[in-house]
Amino acid sequence: MEQLLGKIAHCVEFGKINLAAPYPPDMKGQEGADELTKKALEQGVSAEDVLKKALVLGMERVGIKFRENKVYVPQVLMSAKAMHTAMEHLKPYFQSGSVKRKGIFVIGTVAGDLHDIGKNLVSMMVEGNGWQVVDLGTDVKTEKFLEAAKAHPGCTLGLSALLTTTMGNMEKTVKDLKEQLPDLKILIGGAPVNDSFRQKIGADFYSPDPQGAVEFLNKLSA
Repeated sequence: MEQLLGKIAHCVEFGKINLAAPYPPDMKGQEGADELTKKALEQGVSAEDVLKKALVLGMERVGIKFRENKVYVPQVLMSAKAMHTAMEHLKPYFQSGSVKRKGIFVIGTVAGDLHDIGKNLVSMMVEGNGWQVVDLGTDVKTEKFLEAAKAHPGCTLGLSALLTTTMGNMEKTVKDLKEQLPDLKILIGGAPVNDSFRQKIGADFYSPDPQGAVEFLNKLSA
């Protein structure tokens, strides 16, 4: 069983989606995350073990490599696709409650900003680590963040920005949210922001990369 879980983790790490997938070239003709996850469940491996000992492990390895500039966005996207394919087999277990998510993470790009690559990478990494992700998309107004936070009590919120011109909107959103929901945990990220800006606007955490966001969330759920 451990060997099978190790193979699934390897498929996620290197982006091997299924048998038909030609990528990565050195795994051409081999079963991918799709077939191996199905096989593991059929052989009696628990869905929780597949999640924690294979999918989370594979995504964590990719996250660390991405942080260290050992892999780039296309590789992360392939890994996320492999992870999503495997997660399809786990959906019934999430829905039945036999496997619990670590928590709910609501994320969106702030008002005035239409960039979503960074946000999408964080979403994929967080979901791959066992969280339920509610993605509000781009150009998200404060009211929409507030509605989502109230609809998902106990959630953690992620705000993304790529443009320096939208940093003011991020600041206003954080301050307005904290006024109405002082216990809400908010993390921020994006090219123009840093930890000094986080302190200035009153957010709880800043991460320069997706793996940092995952590690912060995992500490909250521990």
